[in-house]
Amino acid sequence: MDIEKKYVEIEDCKINTLSAGSEADKCIVLLHGAKFKAQTWKELGTIEALANAGYRVVAIDMPGFGESPYCIMEQIDVLYNAIKKLNIETPVILGPSMGGRITLNFYFKYKDIPKGLVLVGTVGIEENAHRIKELNVPTLIVWGEKDDVAPIKYAHFLKENIPNSKLVVIKDGPHPCYLKDPDTFHRELINFLSEVF
Repeated sequence: MDIEKKYVEIEDCKINTLSAGSEADKCIVLLHGAKFKAQTWKELGTIEALANAGYRVVAIDMPGFGESPYCIMEQIDVLYNAIKKLNIETPVILGPSMGGRITLNFYFKYKDIPKGLVLVGTVGIEENAHRIKELNVPTLIVWGEKDDVAPIKYAHFLKENIPNSKLVVIKDGPHPCYLKDPDTFHRELINFLSEVF
C-alpha cells in the first residue's frame, strides 16, 4: 500500500497530508485530535483499510500539529483551501475530538462541500448545540463508552438532534475510542461510507 506524503501550500500555511487510494469521487478526509496527527491514521491502519475498501483517503495535519507548522489562517479555511487544492469534491469529513469541532464549524460555513460527517468523541458540542438540527448530511457518530473528555451524553444529544445519523458506541472505549477497537471502528466506517456513496 503506497501512502503518499505531500505538502500543500496555502498562502503562508504549509500543510502536510498523507493520502492513498485512487477513487477520486469517493473521498474521505481524516482530521485528528489535539494529541494526534495524520500519522496516527497510518499507524492505526485506517488509511490502508479505507483505501483497500475503494476510497480515496486524505489525512491532514492541521496547522501547529504533526508536520504542519503553525500559521494564522482559521482552521476551517485551511481545511477548505486544502480540499480545493487537492481537487477533492464532496468528501466525507471525519473529525475526532478537536477535529470534530473543526468538522462542525466547517460544515456550518461550507454546507455544500461535505457529503457526510463522522464525529468521533467531538468536543465543543455546546457551542454548536443551537445549530445541530440544521445538519442535513448523513452523519456517523462514534463514541467511547468511557469517554472522560467528551461525556457520552453528547453522543446521545447528537443522535437525537441530527436527522440522518447513526450512533456507534465502542464498549469500554476511552476518548480516542478508535485506539481501543480499530477493527470495529474501521468496519463501521466502511459500512457508513458504502451507504453515503
